[in-house]
Amino acid sequence: MSLATPDIDRSTLGLHSLEQYAPIIGRKAAERIAGKAERLSTLRVAHVSSTFYGGGVTEILTPLTLMMNAIGIETDWHLIQGTPAFFGCTKKLHNMLQGADIDFPEVDRQIYEQVVFENATRIHVEECDAVIVHDPQPLPLAHHIAERRMPWFWQCHVDLSSPHPPTWKYLRQFIGQYDAAIFSLPEYGQNLGIDELFVTPAINPFAAKNVELSDSEIDDCLSQHGIPPERPLVAQVSRFDVWKDPKGVIEAFRKARKEVDCTLVLIGNNASDDPEGETILEDIKRSIDDDIIVLAVDDPILVNALQRRAAVILQKSTREGFGLTVTEAMWKGAAVIGGNVGGIRRQIVDGDNGFLVDGVDQAAERIVQILKDPALRRRLGRRAKESVREKFLMSRLLEDWLDILARYQRPV
Repeated sequence: MSLATPDIDRSTLGLHSLEQYAPIIGRKAAERIAGKAERLSTLRVAHVSSTFYGGGVTEILTPLTLMMNAIGIETDWHLIQGTPAFFGCTKKLHNMLQGADIDFPEVDRQIYEQVVFENATRIHVEECDAVIVHDPQPLPLAHHIAERRMPWFWQCHVDLSSPHPPTWKYLRQFIGQYDAAIFSLPEYGQNLGIDELFVTPAINPFAAKNVELSDSEIDDCLSQHGIPPERPLVAQVSRFDVWKDPKGVIEAFRKARKEVDCTLVLIGNNASDDPEGETILEDIKRSIDDDIIVLAVDDPILVNALQRRAAVILQKSTREGFGLTVTEAMWKGAAVIGGNVGGIRRQIVDGDNGFLVDGVDQAAERIVQILKDPALRRRLGRRAKESVREKFLMSRLLEDWLDILARYQRPV
């Protein structure tokens, strides 16, 4: 397969070629991926998720589906439709998969299963060579497909280290309908009786959220959103979700502020399949003061500017399947403090390319340490960027999927 750049510069529309990755990952790696893609160029693949907007799954699927099409694999992305009641149920499932001890009564099960059944009648994947279903929202889809001549994969993006036992027992009946389950980390494996594969997420370095910005562009962007330049910035970028621990971030900031002068910025948006986000956002706003800025906006350039300018980036999650906001900040050479949980532990090597913390007090101590030591901040940032280049770029995720698809090809 040729690595030549196409005549039309589709990269301006978000369609990036392996040629563009070659200077970052090396030409040998780019050519290896291109060769694998050429052998699979007759395939048609379908992804199914619950939203095109907000959250880590969308951050992955947007560039991944575009890149798969760019290398010649016809790739669809289907969205399941649901009522507010349905997304209320699936948010419960999401929380229970991450360990929340709450009820999922029969009435919720009926709503959940009925809506997925309705979607199964509308989503047509008969001509596909593989179907990839993401997270619990569309999970029962495979149960309603009578003849599955192609492999079906269920990919779970959340932290499965300690799922709620009754909920996990209920969901296993649907997971068993798949050829393989795919998790972000080996420690999320569950002895399901089907193949279990492990694929870490990745970022698109060419996305508006991740491209280089000049100092003047950063200044202008932050100014437009009322973020003051006078004091060092501490920031967390994430959905407004209880598992991201925004209240713990505020508490750690207030402790650190007693020793160093700084401003906290919390920025995020709410995924369309997350009905809890607005409630949590309003709760956060009631607890802020003049040194804390909360922005509920969908602005990738602002995220980019903030991650590049902030002296400290936090991701103080208490559960985290992986944590793409950590990856994004590390790619920009930021000094990142992350919760010592889930996929964050796979990205941050404590004291080498960032810091891992187990609570508010540790987070506050590390904020102070970084703000007082610019040389430390620069060293952490350099190592952070290199670790992302080596392990967590979209080219690597694409290759992982090419390997999986090749492994599960079925004879015609």
